[in-house]
Amino acid sequence: MRVMVLAGALAAMLASPLAAQNGCGGSWSSFINGLRTEAVQNGVPPQTADQFFGRLRQNNEVLRLDRAQGFFQRPFIDFSRRLISQNRMDRARQMMQQQSRLFQRLQRDYGISPGVMLAFLAFETDFGAFQGDINTANALATLAHDCRRPHIFRPQILAFAELYRRGELDPATTVGAWAGEIGMVQMLPRDILNLGVDGDGDGHVDPRRSLPDAVLSGAALLRHHGWRANEPWMHEVAIPGNLDLSRTGLRTQMSVSDWSRLGVQPRHGSLPSGGMRASVILPQGHRGPAFMIFDNFRVLFEWNQSFTYVATAAYFATRIEGAPVYNAGNPEGGLDQNQMRELQRRLAGRGFDVGGIDGILGAGTRAAVQDVQQQLGLPADGWPTPALLRRL
Repeated sequence: MRVMVLAGALAAMLASPLAAQNGCGGSWSSFINGLRTEAVQNGVPPQTADQFFGRLRQNNEVLRLDRAQGFFQRPFIDFSRRLISQNRMDRARQMMQQQSRLFQRLQRDYGISPGVMLAFLAFETDFGAFQGDINTANALATLAHDCRRPHIFRPQILAFAELYRRGELDPATTVGAWAGEIGMVQMLPRDILNLGVDGDGDGHVDPRRSLPDAVLSGAALLRHHGWRANEPWMHEVAIPGNLDLSRTGLRTQMSVSDWSRLGVQPRHGSLPSGGMRASVILPQGHRGPAFMIFDNFRVLFEWNQSFTYVATAAYFATRIEGAPVYNAGNPEGGLDQNQMRELQRRLAGRGFDVGGIDGILGAGTRAAVQDVQQQLGLPADGWPTPALLRRL
């Protein structure tokens, strides 16, 4: 579907004052001219701006991919088993040994455990082996022109123009993911511009070809968003049968000692100090795996907003560092995408904010499910099932 041939509310938005204010929509040439003008105002020389913006082209495949992110709709157990293989585990641990000085620096300077960054290296690009094949400048310009999230992507294409001015990235040859992420850990241009680290000391920040640059730039990003040095992010736990499940989920934080008094216990090792704030999450309900998560877990949403992705990456990081395989339990079956949309419609009809009828079990839908489960006298674990859908 072409960007200019949109229907309904989005088409109306393109013609609205809000769209004009956000600098999105309209003719492609006028949009590019507006970007060029802003870049020049920000200090990019006019000739450089002409070279950069003159070659940009729309990529409709990027728009298709933006609207079809079905992989993230898989439940946690399925998703984690697909992403975590023995080969990835072995390669992560091998890289941690081979690059021991780099990961010691990561721990010393940023307080980030190697497993965290290795999990992102594995999931994002298979340790740098495949970093994407879509022209980054065209992808960012296309998404900035599209009026779904111009506030995210317009600053990114302008940051790319500044990186081009500095001689760091070439728009003709830089390729990456469809949403504009670049390099081994898939960072956006604005983050590279503001937070990039020259980890190998060659005078450039190149997260595509330099592992030190990629790892330490990713660490700087996490620290910028609030990573707490040398603190945990996740620990698998076992929950008692009489736990008040309405306390589980991202919305409730209590001290580790309070959770322990309620009968929540570690499945292996020991939990951190009793005063640390924590939540207990049940990715597939009270019959499935259970994890205690800490403030650093929440920082990972700055990397990817998918709950399932973040939970899987956090869990994989613990596995790399020696944690055993989680107890999968015997969770109830979930909903397919069409059923999830129907559930969201019914929840919205009851006045719950589900964050959009998109068929994705995000944080808003999980919270709404937990609230309606409590109203109906069901186990309030935030996991939607066919039985719940029938009740609604």
